[in-house]
Amino acid sequence: MPSLIKCHEYPVLVDYNGWALQDFDDTQVPMLFPEGFEGDTFLAAHPGRLDFLSAGHTHTASLTVELWDEEPEPPAGDWDETASARIACSSGKLRATGVAGGPMPWTIELSRGMGVWLVRVVCAGRAEVFTQAQRGVVHGVERYVAQFWPEA
Repeated sequence: MPSLIKCHEYPVLVDYNGWALQDFDDTQVPMLFPEGFEGDTFLAAHPGRLDFLSAGHTHTASLTVELWDEEPEPPAGDWDETASARIACSSGKLRATGVAGGPMPWTIELSRGMGVWLVRVVCAGRAEVFTQAQRGVVHGVERYVAQFWPEA
């Protein structure tokens, strides 16, 4: 039975409809975000990074990160998007970054060193943030849950 190791919520500053999680050791990321960001897929995996397409141009989204010991059940609820990916992380930590805003001041610690992780990401609030972000900067309307577990 899967066990939740830790869970934490983070604010994500989205700009130009995009953001990414990338290896904290950016020397291990061949293309730093936003290079190669295509903005046409909800979740796109690149070496050392995960790119996200947001439904809102400029806003603060909510990201809940769950770290599991093995694959968990998907989060309960109604989700607008669901996607899965794989990421190799040489530092054991991820940093969020915006398209123009750059790195955010917090990190996600997955492990103490190199690891390969599977992730399932779900998102809700996309239609609402699309509408509301056209009238101003909104906070917490678009919500992501990212479930990480080690690759077997």
